Amino acid sequence: MASTTDFPSTVWQNVSIVPITSGSDVDETEMIVSRVVPVFFGVIGITGFLGNMLVVLVVVSNPGMRSTTNILIINLAVADLLFVIFCVPFTATDYMLSMWPFGDSWCKVVQYLIVVTAHASIYTLVLMSLDRFLAVVHPIASMVIRTEKNTLMAISVLWFLILSTGIPVLFVHGVHEYRHGDRNLTSCTFLDDGGFSWPAFHIAFFSSSYVVPLVLISGLYLRMLLRLWRHGVGGRISAESHRGRKRVTRMVVIVVAAFASLWFPIQVILVLKSIGLYKADTDLKISLQIAAHVLAYISSCINPVLYAFLSENFRKAFRKIMYCGPMLRSGLSGRHIPLPTRSTRTGSIPDTV
Repeated sequence: MASTTDFPSTVWQNVSIVPITSGSDVDETEMIVSRVVPVFFGVIGITGFLGNMLVVLVVVSNPGMRSTTNILIINLAVADLLFVIFCVPFTATDYMLSMWPFGDSWCKVVQYLIVVTAHASIYTLVLMSLDRFLAVVHPIASMVIRTEKNTLMAISVLWFLILSTGIPVLFVHGVHEYRHGDRNLTSCTFLDDGGFSWPAFHIAFFSSSYVVPLVLISGLYLRMLLRLWRHGVGGRISAESHRGRKRVTRMVVIVVAAFASLWFPIQVILVLKSIGLYKADTDLKISLQIAAHVLAYISSCINPVLYAFLSENFRKAFRKIMYCGPMLRSGLSGRHIPLPTRSTRTGSIPDTV
């Protein structure tokens, strides 16, 4: 680990101790980071929490929506919800403060939950892609596979594997105290002593949470598209079923594309920082990393928006929930109100997600 007098190889890198240009520049940067950035994170956190809660509520309150795809959508919403709860607030706090105020144990837990929820979200997208692949390429044979029981089992296995394989994260993070100039600072940091390698950790995270899943997803969708273009779907399903499958497939593809594009900047920056090729030592680089963090966190609240725009079933379910309140308050429980339908730290720069 870096000594107490050196700039540490930390998970949380302070803007205030980065030599930008002059004292006034540092003060201005700290003010912007500590006041403006938490506002963005607050909006993202509130939007992500409410949006993902609404997705869960919609599916749970509508038994007719208990399809394998929607069960996976619930799991994705839960993973994103946990990510919003355990990641966004603590990152925002770290931007506002020059120290980690939550203690060593919570530092380990937060880092563990960040890794777990990020992996749970992306590998749920892998399961969703597999579900669509089976439905399109093997529509008949997959009927015995794509069941609610098997989907719940797959989700359970997924969480077990992610929770267990993420345990090492607890042992490679902790609170580190150090001095910079005349300031005593603390960081929730990667412990790079004891044989732990910060570059190896981030490269492994980048591979397991980004490269490998996207390769799997791309392969599944490529085979599915080849099937649709070369063989079509045959005459065994109706045109409406075909359109429905294309709508669902489009929704999943856009969700995956959004995840890939929103997470790519921060993944690259973290890997480059871990191998010493990126230092947040200028206003531009600080701004780029902040923007990359904001984009990554937007991915956790954008999925409900995508469902609302792309899924007719979700739009109908949203409207149903909106109409339930007025209907109950008016006491018209015996009257049917039809739903409208469409005809036909002061200034810190985190070195983690």
